[in-house]
Amino acid sequence: MLNSLLRDRKLVALVVLAIVIKLFSVNEQWVEEYYTYGFYPHLSKALRFLFGWIPFSIGDILYIVAAIYLVLKAWKLLRLLARRKVKEYLSWILFRKFLKLVISIYIVFNLFWGLNYNRLGIAYQLGLEVKPYSQNDLFQVTQLLQQRLNFYAAKEDTMKRLELNRLPLLKTEGVKNYKKAANSFPFLSYERPSVKTSVFSPIAHYFGFTGYFNPFTSEAQMNSEEPVFLKPFVVNHEMAHQLGYGKENEASFVAYLACKASDNANFRYSVYYELYYNALFECRMTGDTTMQRALSKSLHPRVRRDKRQEIQYRLGKKNKVSPFVTDFYDGYLKLNNQPKGMATYNEVIAWLIAYVKKNGAAAI
Repeated sequence: MLNSLLRDRKLVALVVLAIVIKLFSVNEQWVEEYYTYGFYPHLSKALRFLFGWIPFSIGDILYIVAAIYLVLKAWKLLRLLARRKVKEYLSWILFRKFLKLVISIYIVFNLFWGLNYNRLGIAYQLGLEVKPYSQNDLFQVTQLLQQRLNFYAAKEDTMKRLELNRLPLLKTEGVKNYKKAANSFPFLSYERPSVKTSVFSPIAHYFGFTGYFNPFTSEAQMNSEEPVFLKPFVVNHEMAHQLGYGKENEASFVAYLACKASDNANFRYSVYYELYYNALFECRMTGDTTMQRALSKSLHPRVRRDKRQEIQYRLGKKNKVSPFVTDFYDGYLKLNNQPKGMATYNEVIAWLIAYVKKNGAAAI
């Protein structure tokens, strides 16, 4: 069997290339310099230029085609099992084809975007020392986030908020945000937007996503059925992925920097809402309820209403499939240099605490 595999030159070449990519990914400095700010920006911009103007998601179509292909292959296997001819199908030739497919996907995924999981990232760029934080640090930042959230809750206009259901507006404002943020952080320069409504929005509750990034087409997709006040943060978060911030905590922190630079109160409200509830979750994990009760008493009525709406939305979309999808995505994150899996989203608070320690409370 081994000799047969080694004689397959295409397979050997793919294995060698996969090994080279893996060895390259070990060195974060190389990834940051030669991939994230070398090869990747040119490829990403080219893909966004190629697909960004198309009104629907090409990446979603590719996923649908791939799913149909897998279903047809599974059906063929089941038919062979029924005819007891499975041995003829499960040959070494088929095994080699499967191996080539898996390795090819690994190579394309990493070359197109996946290597960004192994870069130095936003903490390196901002000179932040992200360390384990104290309970006092957490409570202080949570209080600051609530103050900002309450401030922008009072500034929101209900009618203007409804405009956030328009994707062109979200995209235009998102680009403006990154352009302004780039004045202070040049590495956040963003060009050639490619942001689309997900084809899967009507069934998004089964997958449990608010938005996602397609690494093969560099398209950012959002769930159009999400509560309107969450959408600005989602769009800016997915744009951060397009810029090469692979890890979820980093993408959330970059979205914070972008939304904070916005002239639009709705965008600022959206990001402070997201980060505040991330921080509040971390507060609950400490087991100390005193601060939580104190914070809840001073929360703006609009925030309370929005949280009730979000909870009702989540409960209304609850189903038996989404937990399995969540577990799958949790495993995916762990395989891609995010050992805490889904909990990585909340780790944005560690970045925020480090940011406050370096720049002071006013910076938040």
